[in-house]
Amino acid sequence: MKTKTLGEMFKDVREACSSAHLVAFDGCHKIYLAMDELEATSFLNSNYQIFRSSQDEMFDKVKEWYEESCGLRFISSVETNIANPNDGYTQLVPQGASDEEEEFSS
Repeated sequence: MKTKTLGEMFKDVREACSSAHLVAFDGCHKIYLAMDELEATSFLNSNYQIFRSSQDEMFDKVKEWYEESCGLRFISSVETNIANPNDGYTQLVPQGASDEEEEFSS
């Protein structure tokens, strides 16, 4: 199985932003896309930096945060899963992802 390039991963991030309620950043390395209102409310009640706007603006903010982050950075979407909250997380850009040949210009 071919590993996705960073550019391909960021296409997935852009797609996820199209239905995200907000994006959140811990200020260090954790970037999340809240995919439903319950998760959005959870982030609003946390110490995360919050950004809520249009799809394009949220995508731009995620890219900005990613560029500012430390090497442990990752991007995940999260949606409510009452039965198993851990199953609500979808990895979009894993920790340690890199693509020397390609920037994420999507």
